[in-house]
Amino acid sequence: MRTERKPTRLDRVFARLDREPERPAHIGVPRMSRHRVVLFGAALAFYLAIVWAVLITSWLVRLDWQVMFFRPYQQWSELHAFVDYYVVLGQRGPTAVMVTAWLGWRSWRQHTLRPLLALGVSLLLLNVTVGAAKYGMGRLGPHYATEIGSNEMWLGGDIFPSGHTANAVVTWGILAYLASTPRARRWLSALSAVTSLGVGLSTVYIGTHWLSDVILGWVAGLLILLALPWFEPMIARAEARIFDLRTRWRARREGTAEAGPLGQPVMLKPLSDRADTAPEPVPAGRPASRSPAYLAPGPHTTRAERSPVTPVGSRRPPHAERHPRGTTSATRP
Repeated sequence: MRTERKPTRLDRVFARLDREPERPAHIGVPRMSRHRVVLFGAALAFYLAIVWAVLITSWLVRLDWQVMFFRPYQQWSELHAFVDYYVVLGQRGPTAVMVTAWLGWRSWRQHTLRPLLALGVSLLLLNVTVGAAKYGMGRLGPHYATEIGSNEMWLGGDIFPSGHTANAVVTWGILAYLASTPRARRWLSALSAVTSLGVGLSTVYIGTHWLSDVILGWVAGLLILLALPWFEPMIARAEARIFDLRTRWRARREGTAEAGPLGQPVMLKPLSDRADTAPEPVPAGRPASRSPAYLAPGPHTTRAERSPVTPVGSRRPPHAERHPRGTTSATRP
């Protein structure tokens, strides 16, 4: 008795890749529920508390200076090579390219633009909110600190909150936000949280950020992810408008192709239908244009293909006083 082999996990993955692209009707769009609103409010209150703690130079600023004087890059120097590569997971360019490639493939497979549009909205919110906070508070980093124990605010810096940490939260967290199943969403949420915290601690290890910068950057990225359901109606309208424009463009292109296909003969009007017009007078002092040359009807051959023709008779022009040889003129004396 022959038994069929049970498909493995890899077989199921390839089976999903071989399916025809289909629009995901079973994936629910996150709504701004009461639970999410409570989390957003708590995160916003925590964000403001960290900013206030730094502004009044509280114990959080003293902790920043203690960590800076500890110099982690000297205490654990063997980790420096690994941290230099790991911190790239928070840079905007490399992470945006990787996540855009994955979400673009998902958009093509599922016939939807929602993943790419959600990523674009989240990155736009990240640039506006975190960028405004950075340049608005102007905090200097540990390498450029001017006074021991100060909060280094309003001095023209751009490190508070940490852009690396916030970018890691948003870029990797959007994968969890767009996950297809609750189980995948939980795993990806935990993975993005650990990755973003690791990126933030890497900047503290190198010495480019204070510890409070990392905490505020993590909360700033979390606020963007929690606020994304408010922008879902706008994303749906943008997707519908883009698809509508694509449908109109395809219809216009097909209509143009049916109206005038390539190779269709063009009907010309006969010359008899045109009204006879008098020729324009040629102004004085300007030579009249030459009349067009007309070719004789019939096939034409090249000079090389023509057969030579032998002239008949003499080539001399006739002369009145000359006579053919062998005859005498009657008028000769």
